[in-house]
Amino acid sequence: MTRVLVVEDDPQLVRALVINMQARRYGVDAAPDGTTALRLAAVRRPDVVVLDLGLPDMDGVEVIKALRGWTRTPILVLSARRASEEKVAALDAGADDYITKPFGMDELLARLRAAVRRTEALPLAREATVTTDDFTVDLLAKKAGRDGRDIRLTPTEWHLLEILVCNPGRLVTQKELLVAVWGPAYATRTNYLRVYMAQLRRKLEADPAHPRYLITEPGMGYRFES
Repeated sequence: MTRVLVVEDDPQLVRALVINMQARRYGVDAAPDGTTALRLAAVRRPDVVVLDLGLPDMDGVEVIKALRGWTRTPILVLSARRASEEKVAALDAGADDYITKPFGMDELLARLRAAVRRTEALPLAREATVTTDDFTVDLLAKKAGRDGRDIRLTPTEWHLLEILVCNPGRLVTQKELLVAVWGPAYATRTNYLRVYMAQLRRKLEADPAHPRYLITEPGMGYRFES
């Protein structure tokens, strides 16, 4: 079943979207704000995100940037903003499509189907299991293992690890990680990352003091080297 994440703070519109999508056999999750959307995206792993830009806690463009820090899931913007520069900003941030309000439900559903088709036509971006010399990460089962035994990770540790291993070799900035895991209010709390990355290294690295896989780029962010 194709899963859609609807990010919209208008309850009536959310209800209409959910009813129409479920009638066409989509699985639907709904988030009323950007913080909830980022958390649901990490937990539920939607196939498509339908996103309003005018959210109560953060601008939708910031949600797009945070999502693009770790996922290529198609993002369809729904917005009352009609100015060309608003559309350009959303598309440049990583949105795949832009639909202005008011809109026709048939058009939205057609664009949703098109986004799903494009995704299905792409080769798999990554394997379901990431294997290193010291540990494995099962992205579907959402667990890590070492020496044939499961490694207990907290939800926050798992979220950080998942973002990094889904972007092998790529620098994921501190802000991207903080916004994606904790929300925009924590965008400058770099001490959170130091604490949780140290915990991950103790659980995964053979020599936590000299990490081989979870690499720090001082002042910038982190990389996963496989």
